[in-house]
Order: sequence, then structure tokens, then C-alpha cells
Amino acid sequence: MRITTKINLLTTAWMLCIMILINIVVFFSFMKTTVNMEEDMQYQKAADILKDIDKIQSSSNIDGKLKEYLTIHSYIRIMQPNNKVVYEVSNDPLLTKKIKGKYTETKQAQTRIIRAEHGEEQVLIVHVPIHDGQQLSGSLEIGERLIGLETRKEILRTILIFSTILAALLSLLGGRWLANMIMRPISNMIKTMEEIEKSGVPKTITIQNKTKDELQTMAKTFNRMIDRLQENMEKQKQFVSDASHELKTPLTVIKSYANFLRRHGIENKEMAEEAINAIHSEATRIQKMTETFLDLTNLEKENVLEINEVNLVSLCQNILKQFKHVYRREITFHSEEDPIIIRADELKIKQVIIILLDNAMKYSKDKIDVFVEQNENHAIVRVKDYGIGIPQDEINNIFERFYRVDKARSRETGGSGLGLYIAKSIMKLHKGEIKITSKEGEGTHVLLFFPI
Repeated sequence: MRITTKINLLTTAWMLCIMILINIVVFFSFMKTTVNMEEDMQYQKAADILKDIDKIQSSSNIDGKLKEYLTIHSYIRIMQPNNKVVYEVSNDPLLTKKIKGKYTETKQAQTRIIRAEHGEEQVLIVHVPIHDGQQLSGSLEIGERLIGLETRKEILRTILIFSTILAALLSLLGGRWLANMIMRPISNMIKTMEEIEKSGVPKTITIQNKTKDELQTMAKTFNRMIDRLQENMEKQKQFVSDASHELKTPLTVIKSYANFLRRHGIENKEMAEEAINAIHSEATRIQKMTETFLDLTNLEKENVLEINEVNLVSLCQNILKQFKHVYRREITFHSEEDPIIIRADELKIKQVIIILLDNAMKYSKDKIDVFVEQNENHAIVRVKDYGIGIPQDEINNIFERFYRVDKARSRETGGSGLGLYIAKSIMKLHKGEIKITSKEGEGTHVLLFFPI
């Protein structure tokens, strides 16, 4: 069964239940109120009768006075304590036949059902005690068919049934409209998914009505998911394109020298040695580039960091010690505080600092200064070199993937153009920031900001 049909049936069933409950309450409230009004009228009539009887001296005139108070299909009786009828007037023989007189000592009212000419009818009977001074001398009984009540009851029942049927029809129409309105974004989403399944091209849902409800939120979430998929697909295409472009040059070099060796062999030792060295160099470059690609791929896939407390001072000291030992370069460390603790993934932070030091050594022959400090909100690592620097119009582009300021020099130094992109991605994962200031010919200053 479709969801729209379920919503339609459930709303209609619920509306019917509510209408039936309301109809029952209205019907019985109407009946109770109407009967109470009739009782009040009969009690008032009884009080008027008793006043007039007290004024009448002759018993022969009592029957005449009682007849004056008769209404259609009613009777009036005066009873004695032994249920003996003293006076009785009536214009409905059926009532006097069906209902026997009853003496009561208290004021009371009751309704009875009798079988009349046209079916069952209700009869209202009231009893009012008659006092002679302080003594109870009898009771007055008034009975009347509630013909008007039966008529009104039938009219009310007809109106309620008609209203219920009309409400059910309107509920069906309204439920169908409501179901279609609710399901429209979901149907659009299903249709879009089917189109994506057939074409393989991600598409977003067009949101026509700004309803600001859960359905619109669901559609917006779906669109954000599609946008992210498209972004990831674009990244994947860009990665494949960039990687292919980067690998093309070293592979061409390797193939050219390999063909040279195939044609000329290794008889010319000097040329053979040059070819072998070039092939080894380019193969090494491809290996490093592949490792960088793998680091980049893992970085984009992994959003979970192994967070621990890291002492930036000792971490930088250990890294610099290794660099001084391997590269024999002058690297000066500056820090006035120890320890400076942050919560971070130590291996990834180490990777960022190594990337910055590696760049500083590639593009600078002079000394390198490394500073570690902190302020109220951040721990700061600064790497400063005094090399060739970066042109001002290039600074905004250096964090892009595969971007190199000096293409020829990057080939010589083995740069892939991914280092700073990886560094910025790692800082972003740590909710930190990386900034670069540089002046061409004077050097570059890189700052890492880690939230404390």
C-alpha cells in the first residue's frame, strides 16, 4: 500500500472517530438539556396548578381547573397516599391506560418509554407532593408525551449523520491533498535518485516551496549530500588528471633513456651511465610522488585523529636534531617556554613541520630559524628562512594541489606541489591555521597556529 493511501485512510479514520465521539457527546447533551427544560416547565405548571387548587372551595370545580392546564397528549392526576386516584383529567386515553398513578412524598421526575401508534415514545412524568398546612395530603402527577422531543431528536440525528458523512468526504479529499503535499519532496527525491541511477550523474532536488519544515530540511540535506558527492567526484577527476600529468614527464624521460640504451647498448659507458642515472633519478622521483599521493589520499579519507597531549617544544627539538644530522644545515631553535602542550595527532603535526623545513631547505641556502611560542589562545610554530622567497602574486596559490611557483626549480628539487596542500589539510583537521608571509629575494616566514 502506498504511503499516500495510508496517510489518507489514517487521517479519515481518525477524523471519523473524532466526529463520532463529538456526535455522541452532542446528542446526549442535547437530550439531557431538552428533558431538563421540559421538567422545569412541568414543575412550573405543577406549582401553578397547586396555587389555583388552593383558591377553589368546591371540589366540583377542580376537574375544570385541571383541564385548563392540559396540553396535547397529557394527563393530570391527584393521588392520595394509598395510590388512589382522586382527580384525573386527560386528552390521551393511551397514556392513562399505559401509565398507572403513583403516590410520592417527594418531588421527582422520570421518563418512560411506551409503545404508541407510531412506535416507541418517551413520556415525561413529574410528581409534586401536596401539603395541607404542615400535613402531606397527596401528590400531583403530570404526564406528557415528548412528541416534540422525538421530532427534534430525529432531526438532530439526521444532521449529525449528514455532517459525519460530509466530514468523511472532506477528510478523504483533504487527506489526499495533504498526503500529496507531504510526499511531493520525497517523490522528487525518488525520481532524482532514479535519474542518478540511470545516468550516473549526481543531481540536486529543486525546492519550489520554502516551507521551512522537516521535508525541506530533508531535501536540503539530500542536496548537500549530492553537492559533496559532486565535489568528491571533481576532486577525484582532478587528482587523476594531476597525477597523470605529474607522472607523464618522468615516465617520458625513463622511456627515452631506455630506448636509447636499447638502440645503442652500453658500449658508450659515459652515455650509458648518464642514462642509468637519469632513469634512477626519475624512478626515485616517481616513488616519492607516489608516496605523496598515498599520503594525500589517506588524508582526505581519514577524519579521525589520534589525539594526545603533544609537547611542541620537544617535538620540534627532536625533528631539528634529525634534520641537522642528515642534512648538515644550520637550523636554530628558539623557545622561551617549555613545555608548550597542545592536543593533537603527533605524527601528523610532525609531518607538517617536516614539510615546512623541507621547503625551507630546498629554497634557501642560508640558516633557518624555528620559533615555538604561545599566547592566550594559540600555540605557535614559526619557520623562517632567508632564501629566494615567493612573489606576492603567487602567495594565494601556493596551497593549491600540484602548484609550484618555479616549475623548473621544483623539478630540480623534486617538489611535487602537494606539500603545502597536505600541511593546510592537516591544520584544518586540527582546527588550526597556517599563514605565510614572504618577500621575493629575502625569504619566507611560515606560521602554524594551534588552538590551546
